[in-house]
Amino acid sequence: MTHFILVRHGETVWHAENRYAGRTDVPLTALGREQAATLATWATTAHLTGIWSSPLSRARLTAAPAAAACGLTPHVDERLYELDFGRGEGLTRDEMRTRFPERVAAFLADPVAHHLPDGEHPRHAAERAADCLADLARAHPDGRILVVAHSTLLRILLCHLLGIPLADYRRVFPRLHNGALTEIRHGHGRTALLSLNTPALAQAPALP
Repeated sequence: MTHFILVRHGETVWHAENRYAGRTDVPLTALGREQAATLATWATTAHLTGIWSSPLSRARLTAAPAAAACGLTPHVDERLYELDFGRGEGLTRDEMRTRFPERVAAFLADPVAHHLPDGEHPRHAAERAADCLADLARAHPDGRILVVAHSTLLRILLCHLLGIPLADYRRVFPRLHNGALTEIRHGHGRTALLSLNTPALAQAPALP
């Protein structure tokens, strides 16, 4: 079984206004860069064997200090992109309510069956992310892999792997904190959730 440490990228400039950031390449804030540095400090004792991230700069720049601290080459996989939020991209919830109120109400009731207009279907996103982890698990059956990606993608992925209905992702996993650690053990079609939203410096060093 492969251990995966799933991390949401550091804080971005859209967090203050709570804007939906999907495929838009939004930069990290100073706090986001600090969160990346904290993750790097944690990584020096984590016995990582590989580091993967989304192609978006907020994920790559969160992963890069950890890779440098461990002497590992960071890898990028397009299957770890955040969802495309379609017409909701770059908007706040209130702005969406003004522009397409009925669609937002349907989204809040069931974010999978009624995902945001012109956006990516969450089931497709879950499947592409799960395919990425399956490939990594086959290639690194005893590895400890850091995966830096995005809030909605990781929450949907967790539901998919743990057999939780995707429509419940906002209820079961209401928030993944920036830079926090969520660890799973995954392989052979099975997944165990070992920790959720653990602050990077609070986790005890893993045994080799």
